[in-house]
Amino acid sequence: MTAEIEYSAVGYQPTDNPLRTGIAGRCPRCQTGHLFDGLLKLRPQCEICELDYGFADPADGPAFFAMTIVAVPALAFAVWMQMSFDTPLWLHLFTTVPLTLAASLALLRPLKGWLVCSQFFFKAEEGQLVRRAADGSGEA
Repeated sequence: MTAEIEYSAVGYQPTDNPLRTGIAGRCPRCQTGHLFDGLLKLRPQCEICELDYGFADPADGPAFFAMTIVAVPALAFAVWMQMSFDTPLWLHLFTTVPLTLAASLALLRPLKGWLVCSQFFFKAEEGQLVRRAADGSGEA
């Protein structure tokens, strides 16, 4: 089964909130099945509605968003700690670096779920180049 199947034919209504469904790690079609098999590995398909997750390709999007969200507060914490306590470098290695890694890892799963559900919700597909013909039509 693929994402192109009519929803009424299989009896499932797709999510109307990909953010909530993705953060919960649920299937974007039935909101009951699981997206993940382990921490970050996507299942091949939903165990409830059998939606094939082959359409999903979040690539490095979750890592980018996680680091973008975590980097500013981590930098602010490191600067505050340095300016307030004049800490040595080794103390930053044992405080700021682990906090940054832990916060980034904590965000990866919800962000990946959100991106996968958003791809299903918005029917995202791989981009294709279309050459314009001389008459202005989309075919070359």
